[in-house]
Amino acid sequence: MMKKKIGKLHVLTDTVVQCRFSHVQLTEMAVRGGANTIQFRQKTGSTREMIDLSLKMRTLCAHGGASFIVNDRVDIALACNAHGVHLGQDDFPIPLARELLGPERIIGGSASTLEEARKCVSDGADYVGLGPVYPTGSKEDAGPVVGIETLKQVAAQIPVPVIAIGGIDETKTPEIMGAGAHGIAVISAVCCRQDPEAAVRALCKALTT
Repeated sequence: MMKKKIGKLHVLTDTVVQCRFSHVQLTEMAVRGGANTIQFRQKTGSTREMIDLSLKMRTLCAHGGASFIVNDRVDIALACNAHGVHLGQDDFPIPLARELLGPERIIGGSASTLEEARKCVSDGADYVGLGPVYPTGSKEDAGPVVGIETLKQVAAQIPVPVIAIGGIDETKTPEIMGAGAHGIAVISAVCCRQDPEAAVRALCKALTT
């Protein structure tokens, strides 16, 4: 089976922490800025509306060569032919998602400990989103800060890419990558900036220095 390409910069679109930009606008700007993975994250709203949004975002990602991931909602991912899903500890079970999505789609799992990360891998996740590494105000359901040491431990001990999330911006990215992370996932560091496209460019630069 072909090795799946897991991006290094995951931008989670969000219209709760800010309301100036829509999911579609954020996708367009993030892809233009160089983000290689877009994750659609919306906890409320009708399923029909979410499918409509996802189809538009999926098209923008396809044009820009980025992967499109849906947070939590396997049904939405199937409906819009997304590249995959990202599932939290209390979301849809990873093994069942794999049954529904098949072997080719990307499945990411959230973890905040080495034990949870190992469970994600044994369940069949292609990558693990670990966090929050730093304090964050972007996610109401974010747990206690895990810190750099846990990131180092998890990155060293699990066989799939680790994507760090939580309180990350361009100034903290070098420390994150130095700890062994494969990449980063951000919300407010892009969505809440005056110029999201420029923010993505700054993050891309930080990832390569």
